[in-house]
Amino acid sequence: MNFLDELKWRGMLQDMTPGLEEVLGKRTVAYIGFDPTAPSLTIGNYVQVMILKLFQQAGHQPIVLMGGATGRIGDPSGKDKERELKSTEELDRNLSFQISQFRKLLDFEGVNNPALLVNNLDFYREMNVLDFLRNVGKTLTINYMLAKDSVKNRIETGMSFTEFSYQLLQAYDFLCLYEKYDCVLQMGGSDQWGNITSGTEFIRRNADGKAYALTTPLLTKADGKKFGKSEQGNIWLDPKMTSPYKFFQFWINADDRDMPKFYRYFSLRSQDEIETLEKTLNENPNELKRVLAEELTRRIHGEANYEAALKVSEILFNQRLDHDYLRQLTEEQWELITEEIPSKIMDLPEVNVNVIDFLTEQTGLLASKSEVRRAIQGNALAINKIKVNSLEMMIRQEDWLHGHYMLVENGKKTKFALKG
Repeated sequence: MNFLDELKWRGMLQDMTPGLEEVLGKRTVAYIGFDPTAPSLTIGNYVQVMILKLFQQAGHQPIVLMGGATGRIGDPSGKDKERELKSTEELDRNLSFQISQFRKLLDFEGVNNPALLVNNLDFYREMNVLDFLRNVGKTLTINYMLAKDSVKNRIETGMSFTEFSYQLLQAYDFLCLYEKYDCVLQMGGSDQWGNITSGTEFIRRNADGKAYALTTPLLTKADGKKFGKSEQGNIWLDPKMTSPYKFFQFWINADDRDMPKFYRYFSLRSQDEIETLEKTLNENPNELKRVLAEELTRRIHGEANYEAALKVSEILFNQRLDHDYLRQLTEEQWELITEEIPSKIMDLPEVNVNVIDFLTEQTGLLASKSEVRRAIQGNALAINKIKVNSLEMMIRQEDWLHGHYMLVENGKKTKFALKG
């Protein structure tokens, strides 16, 4: 695989410094930095993870640089006001968790070109402020730093010296990786071009060396919204923050216009496979979304969570399911269901109870007994996919699947999960 050719056909190449194509003709070391300012990586971060993944597959060595130091400062790039600083305790928690996520997303154990994980806090632990000002701050001029967009865009609203110094920290990071790991390339989103090229200049001035920059376009959706955002907020890679079901549904509900771009950014299939898929499914965009949703959910969350996400989707949207389908669900799948649809935890009835009393007095799922009667008479009410056709029906202990779970439906759209 030729790394640059791969980025070009995928539409993932924005800018690069001259001479990089020749450098990439042999094994190269490159890095991307990630500041741990959030409790988990997001699907937005995954754009850059994909760059590292493709870089590694092309026979090069990627470095994940965790911003244990820069996360304490805050990158001003793309921001119109000062960032709120996180506590060191929160940053350390975030960093530890994100490291565990990266270890699942890239190959750190391979014989050839294993990914490296470095914390830039290690570069500064023994450095005092005078050393920093003398050895780092002396290299780049104020005029040079002011010319960067991340600074120019904040001149009117103001920028603290703390954020102004971020450019120097990122440049020094590059030098440290250049000297220790022979890392000659820094990659990132297009909003990082100024910071990255500051690093190449820093290496030229301090090490009389040649380093390179490469950026990818910022991924936005067809509706103009920021990628990785939904109505509920960020799409996290942590299944406790965004469930595998919601992750799966993010791709299923994507705008048809975004699918060619999403496939190129996130699928690990070859160019021929992707182009064939697009031609084959040109008239069926929903199937194209399903195929991508499956690939990404399996890759990020694993086979078991993918299967569970499918089960939840079936229960919510497939009206042809029967009682036997529910009986085959595992307790783990039921737990996921209770997280995705309106649910209630309750004490299991010790004796059989009439369905009307059960749905009003014991669970409160329906407001009144007359409402239950109307639902039954209208053939709208079902318990575990079995229609309730009698006002005298009794809820028995054996109606609780696995002894704990029950699905109550009132019409096609209203579903409740009970857990006893």
